[in-house]
Amino acid sequence: MQATSDKGFILRNVRLQQAVTVPDFKPDATDGFFRADVAVASGRIDAIAPAGSMAGDTGLAAVEAGYRVLLPNFVDCHTHIDKGHVLQRAAPSDGTFAGAAASMRADRAAHWTAEDVARRMDFALRCAFHHGTRALRTHIDSHPPQDRISWPVLSRAREKWRGRIDIQGSSLFPLPMVRDPDFLDRIVGHVKAADGVLGAGVYPDPDLDGLLHTIIETATRYGLDLDFHADETADPSSDCLRHIADAVLRSDHEGHVLVGHCCSLALQDAATADETLDKVAEASLSVVVLPACNLYLQDRRTDATTPRWRGVTLLHEMHDRGIQVSLASDNIRDAFHAYGDLDMLDAFRLGTRVGHLDHPANDWIVTATANPARAMRMDDAGVLHAGSGADFILFEGRSWSEILSRSESGRIVVRDGTPIAAPLPSYSELDGLADA
Repeated sequence: MQATSDKGFILRNVRLQQAVTVPDFKPDATDGFFRADVAVASGRIDAIAPAGSMAGDTGLAAVEAGYRVLLPNFVDCHTHIDKGHVLQRAAPSDGTFAGAAASMRADRAAHWTAEDVARRMDFALRCAFHHGTRALRTHIDSHPPQDRISWPVLSRAREKWRGRIDIQGSSLFPLPMVRDPDFLDRIVGHVKAADGVLGAGVYPDPDLDGLLHTIIETATRYGLDLDFHADETADPSSDCLRHIADAVLRSDHEGHVLVGHCCSLALQDAATADETLDKVAEASLSVVVLPACNLYLQDRRTDATTPRWRGVTLLHEMHDRGIQVSLASDNIRDAFHAYGDLDMLDAFRLGTRVGHLDHPANDWIVTATANPARAMRMDDAGVLHAGSGADFILFEGRSWSEILSRSESGRIVVRDGTPIAAPLPSYSELDGLADA
């Protein structure tokens, strides 16, 4: 797709699904798509109208889309680009969470210099940009002394990628570390300097409520949003999500709170899960589901027998309560998840198949666009409407079945009204990482 006028262009006959507020639109009864024309001028969407309704004398070049699907750029609200692309050098793991954690601790201690982290981050960001991601949140391993290395690298990456990918950083450390006030003060300093989010890994603990009070009170004092890893386990007794909801309800915290994984919820009895979800809704928590990593790690059996469950939490039950649910990429090519390319289409494809986000498909695409944008306070991202930035993806497919059945390597990513020309980086660029 090329614009043939300096003024802009009209993209004729596309199919849109969400974030459209044109009164005369009539969605297709089978899949909810709208047939539309989209006018782009000066890097923004000038108008969206039913297909064929735009006048031909606008002075804008017409580009025929043939009813291909048009979506906003993706928003990826849970990644680990400081960990990514270490698989070729990391110590072997047995595929379990404990094995992956041990492998990554050893790799971090041996290799994570500023140069190494920056090199792998930049590679990951180029992949994400190529695939159509406009914004992402990355967790930053913040165990001392790594915090002093990785947070400055993140700040430099944010500046380098400004205008292409909006990057948010979220701290990641085991929650009991908040008992050390000097450590917590230093992490808050990193987070505030990077306009980031205060985050931690939450696990069952005799003093869990006290630990949550400390971190939530700290976030409240400094005006920070919160992001937790929780219940990434097949143990149904793990109920950290409920404790987080209770702690938020007891607090004066008015910021956003995002909780990732929540796997054990799916293995709890219905009454327990319902009680937790009611509290999550009351506390206005958002939840991000990580289908790739959860499939990879949960119910992993070291005796080479087949897993009996697939690790994904209760998406539909959350959606039915109005809880804001997102999908995200999580780890890529490390011991926690050996695959992935920061392509949110993969996350949505996998989430659709594993979580049965179809029949009907409804509006689940917001889990990869508008919902994560709202969770990250980027309400201008992940939506398409008159006046928004012309940041979108034109897919080859004309339906969800077509889009989710092929890799969509021919998708056209548009930023500020112009198709990007950013090829995927070659894996050969990562050669020699173990010697860096």
